[in-house]
Amino acid sequence: MADLARVRVWAESLIRIHLDDSWTFAFDHAKRRAGLTDHATHRISVSRHLASRYEDDEVHQVLLHEVAHALAGFDAGHGPRWRRVAKELGYVGGRLHDGEIASELAPWIGRCPAGHVHHRFRRPTRAASCGQCSKRFDAAYRIAWEHVR
Repeated sequence: MADLARVRVWAESLIRIHLDDSWTFAFDHAKRRAGLTDHATHRISVSRHLASRYEDDEVHQVLLHEVAHALAGFDAGHGPRWRRVAKELGYVGGRLHDGEIASELAPWIGRCPAGHVHHRFRRPTRAASCGQCSKRFDAAYRIAWEHVR
C-alpha cells in the first residue's frame, strides 16, 4: 500500500518537472475516482482513500495520468493528444482506472435477487436492476437498497 507522504513527494516532483509553478497538488476525499486534474485552479488531486489502498506503481500511474491531462490541456480529454502525452510520460494504463473503490464507505448497499452486491455513495432515486444479471432493466433483477450509515 502506498504511503501518502511519499505520494505527495512524487506528485510535487512530477509537477516541478513537467508543469509550471502555478500547478499544485492535494489529496481529496473521492471514493470512486483515483485522480482529478482541475484546469481552473491548476490543481492535481488524488483520492486519499484510494491512494492508501493502491500499490505504489498504481498510484504512480494515476499521477502520470493526471499530469498528462495538465500537459495536454483542458480540451484534450482522453483523445489522441492526451494519449500521446501520456505515453511520452511513461503512462501505461487505460483511459480510466478500473481499480477498486472505497466501497466500505458507501452508505447505500444494494442486492439483487441473485445476491450480487452494489454500492452507492448517493441515495438511489429510481429503480435499478443488476447489470450482471441482465444487460437491460429487468424488474426480475431489481436491486433492493439498504441505508447502512
